[in-house]
Amino acid sequence: MQEAVGGLAFGLMLGFCLHYLLKSIDNYETEVLLTAAFVMAGYAVSNYMHLSGALAMVVMGLLVGNYKREKSMSDKTQEYVHKFWELVDVILNAVLFISIAFILVVIEFKTVYFLLGAISIVIVLASRIIVIFLPKLLLPKVVDITGNEAKIIVWGGLRGGLSIALLLSLPESQARNILVVITYACVVFSIMIQGLTVGRVASTLSRKQN
Repeated sequence: MQEAVGGLAFGLMLGFCLHYLLKSIDNYETEVLLTAAFVMAGYAVSNYMHLSGALAMVVMGLLVGNYKREKSMSDKTQEYVHKFWELVDVILNAVLFISIAFILVVIEFKTVYFLLGAISIVIVLASRIIVIFLPKLLLPKVVDITGNEAKIIVWGGLRGGLSIALLLSLPESQARNILVVITYACVVFSIMIQGLTVGRVASTLSRKQN
């Protein structure tokens, strides 16, 4: 409760604070630096208070990026903020994958690790099917999506940097080494198989519907 609910509440508070600060300033350089400062300081304070920094930053980003964005940021500021964080995202993802590659080099691989990776991929896909289709079946009026849309959402559920970042935050142990292989297997399958075929799947389902 402290980690999850506290992180969500703290992120909401940070989001409103940043929103009103951006609204009071009309200088894209200062506003870009403000977003970076809030992310770094907010994450550090979250860890100090034993709150979920990841959840706090997600909530803050969603609020600032969607709540009355046209009033808090000019078009020019929005363009620079988007480009800045897009570049940061690319760089950090590259660092994460390089880090996991170095870790994989020193791990003693066992056949059972690959078996666990394959099982994990099936479990992840099955859990996503349940999460998407169960609400659709139980609450059809609330979850108003077609069967084909649900299939695309299931296959388009890609995993990447966040999974690896959470994994690298775990303390060194044998269990962590196993989780490294399992997580990397899920991420690679997600990117190489799902990511490269989701467009084809969408086109095929669209043709069948027509």
